[in-house]
Amino acid sequence: MKKLLSCTVMLSLLGFTALIAPQPTQADDKSKWLDRLENSGMVMKEIMDVPDDIPQNLIDKAECVIVFPSVLKAAFGVGASYGRGVMTCRSGDEFKGKWGTPSMMALEGGSIGFQIGGQATDFVLLVMNDRGASSILYSKVKLGADASAAAGAKGRDAEADTDAPMRAEILTYSRARGLFAGISLQGSTVRPDNDGNAAVYGRKVEAKDLVLHNVFPPPDAAHRLLSVLEKWSPRNDSDGKTR
Repeated sequence: MKKLLSCTVMLSLLGFTALIAPQPTQADDKSKWLDRLENSGMVMKEIMDVPDDIPQNLIDKAECVIVFPSVLKAAFGVGASYGRGVMTCRSGDEFKGKWGTPSMMALEGGSIGFQIGGQATDFVLLVMNDRGASSILYSKVKLGADASAAAGAKGRDAEADTDAPMRAEILTYSRARGLFAGISLQGSTVRPDNDGNAAVYGRKVEAKDLVLHNVFPPPDAAHRLLSVLEKWSPRNDSDGKTR
């Protein structure tokens, strides 16, 4: 009886401790997402500031850019683990305008084929046509199945594979330990993160409404990302159509 009473008291104390322990607040959640926006801008700036990066002719033909900063390899292979980041597209019905309001995104997958070790890896995805953009904004997309994807060519002044945008809707890159390279993300999935959008913008809002219709102005934390993209690729050289 004493042992049972002791266990009951212990469980009650644990329950009370859980109630009075500091809980993550909505402000804390928003702060984490704003940090991801800031980090995405920093990643894009660092990548574009070096010569051996994304070929100019490819980024000039991209409709959208997705950045996932500091994704841990250990996260992949554990069911629902995923990396979080941000997607921004050129504004306007034909993706011809300025880079617009971003949506938060999630990258998931248990069979990503990269061998980089346990350190954090940054991923950059170029969305090369309107079909690829619409697929991601409206639903969960499996790369290589729902949308064609390929490792992107690199080298600012190098002659990039001119057929790459014709063959793939999404071009994928990674950076780890200072090494930037095209990488295959076949089999992983990309989807809008509605919880992230709710945290950043203060209400539930669809990714398509943010990116395609700019129903909210970009948050201040997105300034660096958008300014880097405007600096390096202010115009769209693509026809915007599915190839």
